[in-house]
Amino acid sequence: MPIITISRGSYSRGKEVAEKVAAKMGFECVARDVLIEASKEFNVDEVKLVHAISDAPSLFDRISYGKQRYVTYIRAALLAHLKNDNVVYHGMAGHFFVRDIGHALKVRIIADMEDRIQVVMKRDGVSRKAARRFIDRIDKERKKWSQQMYGIDASDPHLYDLVIHVNKITVGDAVDIICHTAQLDHLQATDESRRAIEDEALAATVKAALVKDYPDAEVTSEDGVVFVNTKTSEAEEMKIAGKIEEIAKTVPGVNEVKVQLHPFTPFGT
Repeated sequence: MPIITISRGSYSRGKEVAEKVAAKMGFECVARDVLIEASKEFNVDEVKLVHAISDAPSLFDRISYGKQRYVTYIRAALLAHLKNDNVVYHGMAGHFFVRDIGHALKVRIIADMEDRIQVVMKRDGVSRKAARRFIDRIDKERKKWSQQMYGIDASDPHLYDLVIHVNKITVGDAVDIICHTAQLDHLQATDESRRAIEDEALAATVKAALVKDYPDAEVTSEDGVVFVNTKTSEAEEMKIAGKIEEIAKTVPGVNEVKVQLHPFTPFGT
């Protein structure tokens, strides 16, 4: 069976759709659980993870790799879930992490602005103007987040297999459409697509192990062989390569580590 990721604008009823799809399909439904798991596993304040997945990176974040580090932890925790199949994930970033997975069904739920405003007005007891301002701020932050972290706009329909406008199409209709689509033959997991997500999950876990000391390291994996690419000074090459290999081999499932270092010349030399 496939993996289903459901992205949504704020207050677009995407959470409701996701939970009902999971119930109808008999799948696990995952959202904030991932943040809690990442918080415990990597000993990071959950509040920081929430901000990492929702607020656009500041200049300090981009220089210090702070937000990237937290997103790395979330990615590792989420992919650990998704590699088991039969999962519905709703929330930010899920579709980014499974872009190349053949049995991942990527869905976007949208709603009219007026409907979203009414939800916020009813929930918070605020004026229409205040509700609109609140939604606009969230939408702006999410757009900046996806553009700065991944160079793409999360609202771009080309990122998804299905875009469903909840209005004339009700929540119930949306659930039926997603469940029907998820059962199409070409969305079922294959040996190849399972290997692909297992490779992604292993690479994400190794990246999480390395990110504090080597935040710019790029990590990929293939059948238990992990490939790490990063930059270092020529004088540090042997030391860094050994340290990276030592850290990576602590991750279960890693059979071999291949480190590719790209020398750079430090400023002032």
